[in-house]
Amino acid sequence: MQKEVFFEHLCEELRQNRGLYPYYKLTDGSAARQQFRKAYFLQRLDYLDRHVDLSKHPRIWDCGCGYGTTGFYFALKGQPVYGTTLEYYPEQWDMRRRYWNQFGDTSLFTCEYANLFDQSIEENSYDYIILQDTLHHIEPLDDALAIFYKVLKPNGRLVLIEENGGCLIKSAMLFAQRGTKRVISVYDDVLRKEILMGNENIRPEKLWRKHFDKAGFRMEEESLQYIRFLPSCCFNDNNLQKNVEKEQKVWRKNAFLRRNAFWGLNMVFIK
Repeated sequence: MQKEVFFEHLCEELRQNRGLYPYYKLTDGSAARQQFRKAYFLQRLDYLDRHVDLSKHPRIWDCGCGYGTTGFYFALKGQPVYGTTLEYYPEQWDMRRRYWNQFGDTSLFTCEYANLFDQSIEENSYDYIILQDTLHHIEPLDDALAIFYKVLKPNGRLVLIEENGGCLIKSAMLFAQRGTKRVISVYDDVLRKEILMGNENIRPEKLWRKHFDKAGFRMEEESLQYIRFLPSCCFNDNNLQKNVEKEQKVWRKNAFLRRNAFWGLNMVFIK
C-alpha cells in the first residue's frame, strides 16, 4: 500500500474512531493546519519507506509502537512487524485491527505490552529497530542503546524518528511544561512496579550522536534529515509538496536554522 492511500484510510479511521484523539489530529482544525500535519506525517512515512529495505524480508521491531500505525502500515505492504509499547495504547489495538483488516492481512503485525528492560530478546536477531517518538521516553538511555545494539544483527539499522531537541521554540514550550525535570519515575499498573521514563526528554542531533557513538553505533550520514519548519499558515491544498521541497533546501543550506528552528529530526544508526 502506498503512503498516500494509507493516509486517506487513516483519516477515515479518525473520523470513525474518536478514541485516537488527541494523539492524531490529522482531520481537525483549518484546512491549512490539516495540510501542515499531513506534510509532517507523510514525510515520516516516506523516511521509513526509503530507509527500511523490505526486499529481503527483514525482521523488524517497532519499539514503542503506540497505537500501532507503523506496524499496520508495514503489514499492509506484506511485511511482518513485531511491536511493543507501554501506557494506554493497547486499548485501541483490537478496534484498529478490525478497521485495517478490510485492506490487508493485519496479522503480520504482532504486538504486546512489554518493558524493554524486562524482555529477553535473542542477540543478533533483528535487521531493523524502529524508534518513532519513543527514544526520548526510554531511560536509562545508555542501557537501552546497549540492548538495541545487542539484538540487532551485524550491519543492522536503528531508525530514529524524533522531535528536534535543538528547536528553540519546542524547547521553550517543554521547559514551561516540565521545567528541568527530564526523567521521572512512574508507576505502571500493568507491570505493577515503578519505572523510569523520559519526560519528553528530546535531544538535539549532536547529543544523539554522542550517545549512539558511545554505544558502538555509527551514523549513516546520508540518512540525516530535518523536517517541519514552515508554520501551518503557509500551507494550503495546492502547495504541500512545494513547501516540503522548500524546507528540504533550507536545512541543507542553513546550519543555524536546521539546528534551532526545525521541529523534526530523522537519523539512521548502524551496528
